[in-house]
Amino acid sequence: MGLVSRGAAAAGLGAASAVVRPGPPDAVPHPIPTPPPESAALGSSRMPGMVLKAFFPTCCASADSGLLVGRWVPEQSSAVVLAVVHFPFIPIQVKELLAQVHQASRVGLAVLGTWCHRRQETEESLGHFLEGLGAIFSHEPWLQLCRERGSKLWSCKATRRQVPPHPGAPYEDQVMLVFYDQRKVLLSQLHPPAAVPDRQAGDATASAGGLAAVFDTVARSEALFRSDRFDEGPVRLSHWQSEGVEASILAELAKRASGPICVLLACLLSLISAASACRVFKLWPLSFIWSKLSVCEQLRHRLEQLTLVFSTQKAENPTQLMRKANVLVSVLLDVALGLALLSWLHGKDRIGQLAEALVPVADHVAEELQHLLQWLMGAPAGLKMNRALDQVLGRFFLYHLHLWISYIHLMSPFIERILWHVGLSACLGLTVALSILSDIIALLTFHIYCFYVYGARLYCLKICGLSSLWRLFRGKKWNVLRQRVDSCSYDLDQLFIGTLLFTILVFLLPTTALYYLVFTLLRLLVVAVQGLIHLLVDLINSLPLYSLGLRLCRPYRLAAGVKFRVLEHEAGRPLRLLMQINPLPYCRVVHTYRLPSCGCHPTHSWGSLCRKLFFGELIYPWRQRGDKQD
Repeated sequence: MGLVSRGAAAAGLGAASAVVRPGPPDAVPHPIPTPPPESAALGSSRMPGMVLKAFFPTCCASADSGLLVGRWVPEQSSAVVLAVVHFPFIPIQVKELLAQVHQASRVGLAVLGTWCHRRQETEESLGHFLEGLGAIFSHEPWLQLCRERGSKLWSCKATRRQVPPHPGAPYEDQVMLVFYDQRKVLLSQLHPPAAVPDRQAGDATASAGGLAAVFDTVARSEALFRSDRFDEGPVRLSHWQSEGVEASILAELAKRASGPICVLLACLLSLISAASACRVFKLWPLSFIWSKLSVCEQLRHRLEQLTLVFSTQKAENPTQLMRKANVLVSVLLDVALGLALLSWLHGKDRIGQLAEALVPVADHVAEELQHLLQWLMGAPAGLKMNRALDQVLGRFFLYHLHLWISYIHLMSPFIERILWHVGLSACLGLTVALSILSDIIALLTFHIYCFYVYGARLYCLKICGLSSLWRLFRGKKWNVLRQRVDSCSYDLDQLFIGTLLFTILVFLLPTTALYYLVFTLLRLLVVAVQGLIHLLVDLINSLPLYSLGLRLCRPYRLAAGVKFRVLEHEAGRPLRLLMQINPLPYCRVVHTYRLPSCGCHPTHSWGSLCRKLFFGELIYPWRQRGDKQD
């Protein structure tokens, strides 16, 4: 194998088969010249051009001399350096490696220039030898980076040999050197600038297109990082994994075992989904129960989560991968909390204690309701009520209350076994246990719900009657077809009947309104308790715990942007900056990666809620789906 000198390299001789080695110290009489300052005279031999940015990985700052491999982004006038190729190397093998990386990652890589790290005095002449490699690896512009021996001074220049402004004078660009942490940029995910709140003062923020190009280049060039300087291949590289590929035996075993396990669980979940979609469950009693119980909604949502986690389809982008990880962590935390609850319930016979305390509590609630009804049947707060209507309503509600007490005592022998099965369901997750608790509260307060529905319907009927009779007095009527109020002429008999009915409804309204007010307050108390339970379930289902853990432990993984810190700014030297990643704020992490819930968000504003309460409409403020009808 021959030695390619500077003259041979400039003439293009032996570019395909020769081994490139650094020449002897006395081959070049002078080192690399430093780039001229911005105020260079017009008569100088090199003409200043545009300002380009060279992104250089910090892990290569101590690498040996060689070639700079990376990607040129012409839209941003930026050069993203990915690795350094060390001597000795064969040029055609370097080109074959870049072609393989391009085929695997669809990223057009090229040799951008040369890198000279002067460690000893005998290497000072190496820079002039490296200039000749531009004839073998032709690239415009051609970067020449050099680190001075025993100091922190850097020299960097970019020359163009095509179309010079003066004949025989290379066209030289001004270079701004930007250092970046290759590992952090590779593992991070850049979010759009619209998701970033107020920018910090004093931070120089790059454009979105340039940042996206840098992050995308490093992320898609992972195939280049699979080879390190310990490989026995023809090309030795320096990059963020130059010390060896990070690996773990447990991680490799988990990767190999996850495939068959996911296939098995995916088949099992598909069978469960097919069984749940059977026509038997769509018959009237089962379909009614399936649509009304909260535990059925949570089980359906849990089945969708497990189907997503154990799907054999590979995630197409980092967002889907992050969603899978968030769902997996959420399910694992839910199951862990459920097992902790199960352990607490079955310890020290707490289920038996709860069963023994449940019936006395139900009796106490029934007694308090009975006292409340007796108070309403008298003169509550000194109000003059319609005694006949008051007695009818009071006895009607007392009869329902006695039926409820009989039902509770009839179910008392089976309460402990029911609670035991409810506690056993906690192994499916804390959210399942909380959903069952919400359904149990709904069943135990079913008599309050009935009282509320009776009072609301009676109150709504009177409000509608009063509004219709009020339109009669004004010579108006409601047009059902056009959905508007039109003028209408009434005869004397109609006005007399309307006046009589309006008077009766006005005098009966206070009694009905008082019963409606009391039972609405009780109903709102139950709804508030159920709403808190549903909010807790929704919090566990939708909170992106994995993303929050990444933001806490490795904030660079979720990038909102970058900021630059000035390392060196001297006349005659390239401007050197350090690119640092700005992490995404916690509120943006929750907003961006929030998981879909099972539909427990309140749908009523305070205004609409008060309007419905005033007109006696039934409310379900903790439901999002429209499956419950008035």
